[in-house]
Parts: sequence; C-alpha cells; structure tokens
Amino acid sequence: METTRPTGRALKRKTLELIKSSDFDLALEELCKFPARRVINPLFSFLYNNDEQVRWRAVTAFGAVASNLADRDMEAARVIMRRIMWNLNDESGGIGWGSPQAMGETLACHEGLAKEYANILLSYARQDGNFQEHELMQRGVLWAIGRLSQVRPEQVKDACPYIMPYLLSPDTGVRGLAAWIMGLLRVKEARPGLERLDDDEGELQIYLENRLVKCRVKELAWEALARLKAS
Repeated sequence: METTRPTGRALKRKTLELIKSSDFDLALEELCKFPARRVINPLFSFLYNNDEQVRWRAVTAFGAVASNLADRDMEAARVIMRRIMWNLNDESGGIGWGSPQAMGETLACHEGLAKEYANILLSYARQDGNFQEHELMQRGVLWAIGRLSQVRPEQVKDACPYIMPYLLSPDTGVRGLAAWIMGLLRVKEARPGLERLDDDEGELQIYLENRLVKCRVKELAWEALARLKAS
C-alpha cells in the first residue's frame, strides 16, 4: 500500500479508495498516517455518501483520525468536535447526516474527548436538550450513544431515563437501537418496555465491529432481556 501523502482532490480520492479497501483495517492504519486536519475534510463529506458502507466506514475512520489528533493536539480535536456540533445546530441550515455517529465513534475512541463531550452527545436525545426531531437523525444519535455505551458506559448511564421512551417509537430503527442500548447498559427499569417488543418483527441494520448487521427489533429486545437476567 502507498505511503505517499496526497493533497487536495488527490487526498479525497485516496481517502475514498482506502475507505473502500477490501482490507479496511490496514487502510485505516494508512489513513491515520495522513495529516489529520486535512483528511478530516473528505471524511466529513463521506458521511453523506450514497453508499452505506462508505458512510459507516467514514464514521470509523473519523473516530480514529480525530482520536489520534486529540492525543497530539487536544485543541485541534475540539475544533473538529465544534464543527460536528455546528452541523447539528438548526442555525447551520442543513441536516447533519452522520455527525452524531462521527461524534459517538470519536468519543468511544478517546477518553479525554468523551469526558468533555459525552453530555453534549446525550443532549441530542433529550426532549429538554438539543432534541433531533427527524427519525433518521434519532437513529444516528442512538447508535452513537450505543457505541459509547460499549466502551464507556459510565459516561451515559445517567441518560437512561431519556433513552427509554424511544422503545415506544413508531420507527423500527429507533426502537431497535433503544433496545440495544438498554441491554448494553443493563437498565432493569426498561424490562417492561423490552418485553413489549418480544414479537416486534421490524427489521433494521446496526453497524457493529466495522460491518453492517441485519436484525429484528425482537432479537435486540431478547438480547437485552438476557443481559438483564444475567446482571
């Protein structure tokens, strides 16, 4: 694999090539060798890509690049986090597709950033916070919270009361992701809500361990209930 460091449009083309690589782990290592403040721009653009795999791999790469940058230059990493927050602000004039996922992956990758920004991520799920009304954005927020829950559950456990109502969402993806989080955090108070999903045949995809996994809401509810039982 090349070790040269392209710039401009060549950098964007190379970044996309690496994101699409059949050996994504190796490609991720290569991406992290590029200047972080330059490669983050094409990664932002790929969060909007039509190809779902490209979008999700961009999320993974974003987290790795931003985390590496934070290790060297925390203030530069904060600038990136503020850019994500701007994308999720109504005043930005757009919809921040992929931005919650990029934030969640970054916080999962870097403890220092998680301590500073976890509450901001959680605010996007709160009715009394920066609530995201669009259901596709809610999916992104919940995935991000779930991703952080996998690595740093202590940062999100107090938000459980705000996440539980999503078990009643009319959106299949939102219900499933909420059930996933309740299982990861072993929220015993969520048992009645999870039991109501026992026969929910709704299908969704979750990005887990760098791959898209198809599942049903009821399967996620079963898994969550099993975690509750075991805890």
